Amino acid sequence: MSREPIRVTVTRGGHLESVHRVQACLVRPGEPDLRIGDEPIEAFWRSAMKPFQTLPLVEDGAADAYDFDPKNIALASASHYGTPEHVRRVREMLQRLELGEEALICGPHAPYHERSAHDLIAAGSEPSRLHNNCSGKHAGMLALARHHGWATARYTEMAHPVQVRIQQELARWLDSDADVLLWGLDGCGVPTPRLDLSQMARAYARLVSSDSIGARTVVAAMTTFPELTSGPGALPTRLMQVTAGRLLAKEGAEAVFCVASVPEHWALALKVEDGGKRAVAPAVLGLLAWCGFLTEREAAELEALAHPQLRNTEGKMIGTIEVSIPEETGQGTVAS
Repeated sequence: MSREPIRVTVTRGGHLESVHRVQACLVRPGEPDLRIGDEPIEAFWRSAMKPFQTLPLVEDGAADAYDFDPKNIALASASHYGTPEHVRRVREMLQRLELGEEALICGPHAPYHERSAHDLIAAGSEPSRLHNNCSGKHAGMLALARHHGWATARYTEMAHPVQVRIQQELARWLDSDADVLLWGLDGCGVPTPRLDLSQMARAYARLVSSDSIGARTVVAAMTTFPELTSGPGALPTRLMQVTAGRLLAKEGAEAVFCVASVPEHWALALKVEDGGKRAVAPAVLGLLAWCGFLTEREAAELEALAHPQLRNTEGKMIGTIEVSIPEETGQGTVAS
Protein backbone atom coordinates (compact mmCIF):
# COMPACT_ATOMS: atom_id res chain seq x y z
CA MET A 1 0.00 0.00 0.00
CA SER A 2 1.17 3.52 -0.77
CA ARG A 3 0.13 6.87 0.62
CA GLU A 4 0.92 10.53 0.02
CA PRO A 5 4.22 11.75 1.51
CA ILE A 6 4.40 13.33 4.92
CA ARG A 7 5.01 17.07 4.88
CA VAL A 8 6.85 19.02 7.53
CA THR A 9 6.08 22.73 7.25
CA VAL A 10 8.12 25.59 8.61
CA THR A 11 6.32 28.83 9.42
CA ARG A 12 7.66 32.25 10.31
CA GLY A 13 5.41 34.89 11.75
CA GLY A 14 2.44 32.64 11.12
CA HIS A 15 3.20 32.34 7.40
CA LEU A 16 4.55 29.40 5.43
CA GLU A 17 8.29 29.56 4.75
CA SER A 18 9.47 26.05 3.80
CA VAL A 19 8.17 22.53 3.22
CA HIS A 20 10.07 19.25 3.66
CA ARG A 21 8.68 16.15 1.95
CA VAL A 22 9.17 12.92 3.87
CA GLN A 23 8.93 9.33 2.65
CA ALA A 24 8.69 6.29 4.91
CA CYS A 25 8.03 2.56 4.96
CA LEU A 26 6.40 0.68 7.82
CA VAL A 27 6.84 -3.09 8.09
CA ARG A 28 4.56 -5.06 10.41
CA PRO A 29 4.44 -8.83 10.96
CA GLY A 30 1.79 -10.49 8.82
CA GLU A 31 0.72 -7.27 7.08
CA PRO A 32 1.57 -5.64 3.75
CA ASP A 33 4.27 -2.98 3.84
CA LEU A 34 2.87 0.52 4.24
CA ARG A 35 4.68 3.00 2.01
CA ILE A 36 4.19 6.65 2.80
CA GLY A 37 5.24 8.63 -0.23
CA ASP A 38 4.21 8.97 -3.85
CA GLU A 39 7.06 6.84 -5.21
CA PRO A 40 9.58 4.29 -3.89
CA ILE A 41 12.70 6.06 -2.69
CA GLU A 42 16.23 4.82 -2.14
CA ALA A 43 18.79 6.38 0.17
CA PHE A 44 22.24 5.61 1.48
CA TRP A 45 21.82 3.87 4.83
CA ARG A 46 24.62 5.92 6.41
CA SER A 47 24.88 5.65 10.20
CA ALA A 48 21.47 4.00 10.52
CA MET A 49 23.25 0.77 9.49
CA LYS A 50 25.63 0.82 12.46
CA PRO A 51 23.90 -1.91 14.52
CA PHE A 52 24.47 -4.28 11.62
CA GLN A 53 28.12 -3.28 11.34
CA THR A 54 28.51 -4.17 15.03
CA LEU A 55 27.05 -7.67 14.71
CA PRO A 56 30.27 -9.36 13.49
CA LEU A 57 32.13 -7.87 16.45
CA VAL A 58 29.84 -9.84 18.75
CA GLU A 59 29.18 -12.95 16.66
CA ASP A 60 32.83 -13.60 15.81
CA GLY A 61 33.90 -13.42 19.46
CA ALA A 62 35.93 -10.21 19.19
CA ALA A 63 33.84 -8.41 21.81
CA ASP A 64 34.44 -11.21 24.31
CA ALA A 65 38.12 -11.47 23.43
CA TYR A 66 38.68 -7.83 24.35
CA ASP A 67 36.25 -7.82 27.27
CA PHE A 68 33.90 -5.30 25.64
CA ASP A 69 30.87 -4.84 27.88
CA PRO A 70 27.37 -3.71 26.75
CA LYS A 71 28.43 -0.06 27.01
CA ASN A 72 31.26 -0.72 24.56
CA ILE A 73 28.81 -2.48 22.22
CA ALA A 74 26.44 0.50 22.42
CA LEU A 75 29.32 2.84 21.58
CA ALA A 76 30.41 0.67 18.66
CA SER A 77 26.86 1.13 17.29
CA ALA A 78 26.81 4.86 17.98
CA SER A 79 26.79 8.20 16.30
CA HIS A 80 28.05 9.71 19.53
CA TYR A 81 28.24 13.41 20.38
CA GLY A 82 31.86 13.58 21.54
CA THR A 83 31.15 14.10 25.22
CA PRO A 84 34.02 13.39 27.64
CA GLU A 85 32.45 10.02 28.48
CA HIS A 86 32.18 9.07 24.81
CA VAL A 87 35.80 10.02 24.15
CA ARG A 88 37.07 8.26 27.27
CA ARG A 89 35.31 5.02 26.44
CA VAL A 90 36.57 4.94 22.85
CA ARG A 91 40.10 5.58 24.10
CA GLU A 92 39.74 2.67 26.54
CA MET A 93 38.53 0.39 23.73
CA LEU A 94 41.64 1.24 21.71
CA GLN A 95 43.89 0.67 24.71
CA ARG A 96 42.55 -2.87 25.01
CA LEU A 97 43.60 -3.37 21.41
CA GLU A 98 47.01 -1.83 22.17
CA LEU A 99 46.34 0.83 19.55
CA GLY A 100 46.43 4.62 19.62
CA GLU A 101 43.90 6.99 18.14
CA GLU A 102 46.07 7.31 15.02
CA ALA A 103 44.82 3.83 14.07
CA LEU A 104 41.33 5.28 13.55
CA ILE A 105 40.60 6.02 9.89
CA CYS A 106 38.07 8.74 10.62
CA GLY A 107 38.97 12.40 10.58
CA PRO A 108 38.57 14.69 13.58
CA HIS A 109 35.62 17.01 13.93
CA ALA A 110 34.26 19.16 16.73
CA PRO A 111 31.97 17.40 19.23
CA TYR A 112 28.30 17.53 18.32
CA HIS A 113 27.61 18.19 22.01
CA GLU A 114 27.66 21.97 22.30
CA ARG A 115 29.01 22.15 25.85
CA SER A 116 31.78 19.66 25.08
CA ALA A 117 32.77 21.65 22.00
CA HIS A 118 32.91 24.89 24.02
CA ASP A 119 34.98 23.22 26.76
CA LEU A 120 37.42 21.93 24.15
CA ILE A 121 37.90 25.43 22.76
CA ALA A 122 38.23 26.92 26.26
CA ALA A 123 40.97 24.42 27.03
CA GLY A 124 42.84 25.45 23.90
CA SER A 125 42.55 21.92 22.51
CA GLU A 126 41.79 20.70 19.01
CA PRO A 127 39.26 17.96 18.21
CA SER A 128 40.84 14.54 17.71
CA ARG A 129 39.76 11.44 15.84
CA LEU A 130 38.23 10.27 19.12
CA HIS A 131 35.68 13.09 18.86
CA ASN A 132 34.46 11.82 15.50
CA ASN A 133 30.92 10.57 15.99
CA CYS A 134 31.90 7.27 14.32
CA SER A 135 35.02 6.58 16.41
CA GLY A 136 33.26 3.86 18.45
CA LYS A 137 32.30 2.04 15.28
CA HIS A 138 35.85 2.31 13.99
CA ALA A 139 37.22 0.97 17.27
CA GLY A 140 34.89 -1.99 16.89
CA MET A 141 36.13 -2.62 13.36
CA LEU A 142 39.72 -2.51 14.58
CA ALA A 143 38.83 -5.04 17.28
CA LEU A 144 37.36 -7.33 14.62
CA ALA A 145 40.57 -7.05 12.58
CA ARG A 146 42.79 -7.72 15.60
CA HIS A 147 40.71 -10.73 16.63
CA HIS A 148 41.01 -12.38 13.23
CA GLY A 149 44.65 -11.43 12.72
CA TRP A 150 43.82 -9.16 9.81
CA ALA A 151 45.81 -6.02 9.04
CA THR A 152 44.54 -2.92 10.81
CA ALA A 153 45.68 -0.66 7.97
CA ARG A 154 43.07 0.27 5.34
CA TYR A 155 40.29 -1.48 7.28
CA THR A 156 37.72 0.90 5.75
CA GLU A 157 38.34 -0.24 2.17
CA MET A 158 35.65 -2.30 0.47
CA ALA A 159 37.96 -5.26 -0.17
CA HIS A 160 39.45 -5.37 3.34
CA PRO A 161 38.42 -8.51 5.29
CA VAL A 162 36.64 -6.34 7.89
CA GLN A 163 34.35 -4.81 5.27
CA VAL A 164 33.93 -8.13 3.46
CA ARG A 165 32.79 -9.68 6.76
CA ILE A 166 30.30 -6.84 7.27
CA GLN A 167 29.01 -7.27 3.72
CA GLN A 168 28.47 -10.98 4.40
CA GLU A 169 26.57 -10.10 7.56
CA LEU A 170 24.37 -7.59 5.74
CA ALA A 171 23.33 -10.26 3.25
CA ARG A 172 21.67 -12.16 6.12
CA TRP A 173 19.42 -9.25 6.97
CA LEU A 174 18.84 -7.76 3.52
CA ASP A 175 18.43 -10.90 1.39
CA SER A 176 20.78 -9.19 -1.03
CA ASP A 177 24.45 -9.86 -1.75
CA ALA A 178 26.85 -6.94 -1.59
CA ASP A 179 27.70 -7.09 -5.29
CA VAL A 180 24.13 -6.27 -6.35
CA LEU A 181 23.89 -3.20 -4.11
CA LEU A 182 24.97 0.33 -4.97
CA TRP A 183 27.70 1.59 -2.64
CA GLY A 184 29.11 4.94 -1.63
CA LEU A 185 31.40 6.15 1.15
CA ASP A 186 30.05 7.43 4.44
CA GLY A 187 31.43 10.61 5.96
CA CYS A 188 33.84 8.57 8.08
CA GLY A 189 35.22 6.70 5.05
CA VAL A 190 33.37 3.39 5.50
CA PRO A 191 31.32 1.86 2.64
CA THR A 192 27.56 2.35 2.91
CA PRO A 193 24.87 0.81 0.65
CA ARG A 194 22.01 2.54 -1.11
CA LEU A 195 18.75 0.83 -0.18
CA ASP A 196 15.03 1.10 -0.63
CA LEU A 197 13.34 2.19 2.61
CA SER A 198 11.52 -1.14 2.72
CA GLN A 199 14.89 -2.95 2.85
CA MET A 200 15.98 -0.81 5.79
CA ALA A 201 12.72 -1.35 7.67
CA ARG A 202 12.68 -5.08 7.01
CA ALA A 203 16.26 -5.45 8.27
CA TYR A 204 15.36 -3.68 11.51
CA ALA A 205 12.23 -5.80 11.94
CA ARG A 206 14.37 -8.90 11.57
CA LEU A 207 16.97 -7.55 13.97
CA VAL A 208 14.54 -6.99 16.85
CA SER A 209 12.80 -10.33 16.26
CA SER A 210 15.99 -12.40 15.96
CA ASP A 211 17.05 -14.90 18.61
CA SER A 212 20.70 -14.78 17.56
CA ILE A 213 23.20 -13.89 20.26
CA GLY A 214 24.59 -11.04 18.18
CA ALA A 215 21.20 -9.44 17.56
CA ARG A 216 20.06 -9.78 21.17
CA THR A 217 23.35 -8.36 22.44
CA VAL A 218 23.40 -5.33 20.13
CA VAL A 219 19.73 -4.48 20.63
CA ALA A 220 19.99 -4.83 24.42
CA ALA A 221 23.14 -2.71 24.56
CA MET A 222 21.64 0.13 22.54
CA THR A 223 18.29 0.19 24.31
CA THR A 224 19.87 -0.13 27.78
CA PHE A 225 22.48 2.60 27.20
CA PRO A 226 20.87 4.99 24.70
CA GLU A 227 22.96 7.93 25.94
CA LEU A 228 26.01 6.17 24.50
CA THR A 229 24.48 5.61 21.06
CA SER A 230 23.78 9.27 20.26
CA GLY A 231 23.81 12.46 22.34
CA PRO A 232 22.01 14.11 25.25
CA GLY A 233 18.52 15.14 24.19
CA ALA A 234 18.86 13.70 20.67
CA LEU A 235 15.86 11.96 19.14
CA PRO A 236 17.26 8.39 19.21
CA THR A 237 18.40 8.83 22.81
CA ARG A 238 15.09 10.24 23.99
CA LEU A 239 12.98 7.68 22.11
CA MET A 240 14.81 4.80 23.76
CA GLN A 241 14.85 6.48 27.18
CA VAL A 242 11.20 7.51 27.21
CA THR A 243 9.99 4.10 26.01
CA ALA A 244 12.31 2.32 28.48
CA GLY A 245 13.94 0.41 25.64
CA ARG A 246 10.71 -0.77 24.02
CA LEU A 247 11.85 1.03 20.87
CA LEU A 248 15.23 0.74 19.17
CA ALA A 249 16.17 3.90 17.27
CA LYS A 250 19.09 4.97 15.10
CA GLU A 251 19.68 8.06 13.02
CA GLY A 252 21.69 8.43 9.83
CA ALA A 253 23.10 11.43 8.00
CA GLU A 254 21.03 13.22 5.36
CA ALA A 255 17.88 12.74 7.45
CA VAL A 256 17.60 8.94 7.44
CA PHE A 257 16.01 7.38 10.51
CA CYS A 258 15.13 3.81 11.55
CA VAL A 259 13.06 2.73 14.54
CA ALA A 260 11.73 -0.68 15.58
CA SER A 261 9.65 -2.19 18.35
CA VAL A 262 11.54 -4.80 20.36
CA PRO A 263 8.43 -6.62 21.66
CA GLU A 264 6.13 -6.15 18.63
CA HIS A 265 8.68 -6.51 15.81
CA TRP A 266 7.40 -3.72 13.57
CA ALA A 267 9.94 -1.35 12.05
CA LEU A 268 9.90 2.00 10.33
CA ALA A 269 12.44 3.57 7.98
CA LEU A 270 12.15 7.23 7.07
CA LYS A 271 13.93 9.70 4.81
CA VAL A 272 13.47 13.46 4.47
CA GLU A 273 13.87 13.93 0.73
CA ASP A 274 16.01 17.08 0.89
CA GLY A 275 18.12 15.81 3.81
CA GLY A 276 16.73 18.47 6.15
CA LYS A 277 17.61 17.28 9.65
CA ARG A 278 15.15 19.64 11.35
CA ALA A 279 12.25 17.72 9.81
CA VAL A 280 13.26 14.32 11.19
CA ALA A 281 11.95 14.49 14.76
CA PRO A 282 8.54 15.98 13.86
CA ALA A 283 8.11 13.43 11.07
CA VAL A 284 9.19 10.40 13.12
CA LEU A 285 7.23 11.32 16.24
CA GLY A 286 4.21 12.44 14.25
CA LEU A 287 4.09 9.15 12.39
CA LEU A 288 4.66 7.06 15.52
CA ALA A 289 1.84 8.88 17.29
CA TRP A 290 -0.48 8.62 14.27
CA CYS A 291 0.08 4.88 14.07
CA GLY A 292 -0.59 4.50 17.78
CA PHE A 293 2.94 3.41 18.65
CA LEU A 294 3.39 5.89 21.51
CA THR A 295 1.45 6.10 24.76
CA GLU A 296 0.01 9.43 25.86
CA ARG A 297 2.73 9.73 28.48
CA GLU A 298 5.48 9.03 25.97
CA ALA A 299 4.06 11.50 23.47
CA ALA A 300 3.88 14.15 26.18
CA GLU A 301 7.51 13.61 27.20
CA LEU A 302 8.59 13.93 23.57
CA GLU A 303 6.45 16.98 22.86
CA ALA A 304 9.35 19.43 22.56
CA LEU A 305 10.97 17.29 19.86
CA ALA A 306 7.68 16.64 18.07
CA HIS A 307 6.80 20.33 17.84
CA PRO A 308 10.05 22.33 17.84
CA GLN A 309 9.94 26.11 17.81
CA LEU A 310 12.03 28.49 15.76
CA ARG A 311 13.76 31.06 17.95
CA ASN A 312 15.96 34.00 17.08
CA THR A 313 19.30 34.87 18.68
CA GLU A 314 17.48 36.57 21.57
CA GLY A 315 15.52 33.41 22.30
CA LYS A 316 12.24 34.85 21.05
CA MET A 317 9.87 32.41 19.34
CA ILE A 318 9.51 33.41 15.68
CA GLY A 319 8.07 30.31 14.02
CA THR A 320 7.13 26.65 14.18
CA ILE A 321 7.94 23.31 12.60
CA GLU A 322 4.89 21.08 12.23
CA VAL A 323 4.17 17.73 10.62
CA SER A 324 1.21 16.90 8.40
CA ILE A 325 0.29 13.21 8.08
CA PRO A 326 -1.87 12.28 5.05
CA GLU A 327 -5.42 11.56 6.13
CA GLU A 328 -5.59 8.27 4.21
CA THR A 329 -2.58 6.85 6.08
CA GLY A 330 -4.94 5.51 8.70
CA GLN A 331 -4.60 5.20 12.43
CA GLY A 332 -3.49 2.26 14.56
CA THR A 333 -4.06 1.17 18.12
CA VAL A 334 -2.58 3.22 20.91
CA ALA A 335 0.35 1.50 22.61
CA SER A 336 -0.21 0.21 26.12
